[in-house]
Amino acid sequence: MALHVSPGGMVNTSTGAQAAADASARFDSAHAALVSDSAIQFEMTTYKPQPPPAWLEALFNLIGASPARLVFWIVLAIAAALLVAFIVNRARDGDWSWLLRRKAKEEEAEAWRPEEAPARALLQEADSLAAAGRFDEAAHLLLFRSIEDIDRRRPDLVRPALTSRDIATAPTLPSGPKSAFGRIVQTVERSLFGGRTLEEHDWKACREAYQEFAFASAWKE
Repeated sequence: MALHVSPGGMVNTSTGAQAAADASARFDSAHAALVSDSAIQFEMTTYKPQPPPAWLEALFNLIGASPARLVFWIVLAIAAALLVAFIVNRARDGDWSWLLRRKAKEEEAEAWRPEEAPARALLQEADSLAAAGRFDEAAHLLLFRSIEDIDRRRPDLVRPALTSRDIATAPTLPSGPKSAFGRIVQTVERSLFGGRTLEEHDWKACREAYQEFAFASAWKE
């Protein structure tokens, strides 16, 4: 508050009081204008989510599912629809080569499979030789019988001039039996040309190869 001294030496406080009153009046006027401005929000209201539509609540009640579960089933239905559309498009375009290739591979495997009963009898005979420690003879027996099986399926492939290695690398031999037969050949060659007697682990590897050759439902490419 400003103090004014009169010419007589007296302090005059009326001017300061008036200035303070004017300032207070201006503040009150500005505050009233501010409060009356509808563009300014002075109170924060609590957000209340809108309830779902009545038809959606009725659907929830009908299926007895939560919204999250309903979303899951919707996504699953969309995925199933896309799968059906894919199959329909393949059928319409006639592009079933992928299915035909798989079927042809399965039929090829079945065509090359030896008769199960003779194959099991052969394994029993070879196991008897191996049990007596005659691993070389057991492996040779599996090799010779495998060649006989190949000859029954490809009479033009097995010829007297060919070695077992030639047969194993023949391009007309399907990849499945070729892999199994090739491992039998490698085991026997270690005995015939490697100058050593086969041991039990050699025999087991040869036996596993013949099992794959004779009993596998489908050979790997």
